[in-house]
Amino acid sequence: MDYFYAFVIGGGMCVIGQILIDTTKLTTPRILVIFVVAGAVLTGLGLYEPLVKLAKNGATVPLPGFGYSLAKGSMDGAKDGFLAAISGGIKNTAAGLTAAVVFGYIIALVFSPKSKR
Repeated sequence: MDYFYAFVIGGGMCVIGQILIDTTKLTTPRILVIFVVAGAVLTGLGLYEPLVKLAKNGATVPLPGFGYSLAKGSMDGAKDGFLAAISGGIKNTAAGLTAAVVFGYIIALVFSPKSKR
């Protein structure tokens, strides 16, 4: 059932994103920001944690999961003081950000990007 819940929850998030792309004039970067902020806000309200417990990676891998990781790290760090609240979100997301930058750089070296006309 873990795979089922991960598929349904993660797929549902993707469906919401696709509906936003198809039915609104929002640009893709704005939709990405909406997802990250929504994940952080839902975490702050205590509503995203039940999704994470139910769907596991189906809820933590999509973009709201990035907002969840930022907010969760900041909330956990806030117990230890102001600086820990700032650095907590960075610590929780450091591996994912590093992987994105490194793999993006490797792909940019391997392929030659062309602009659309």
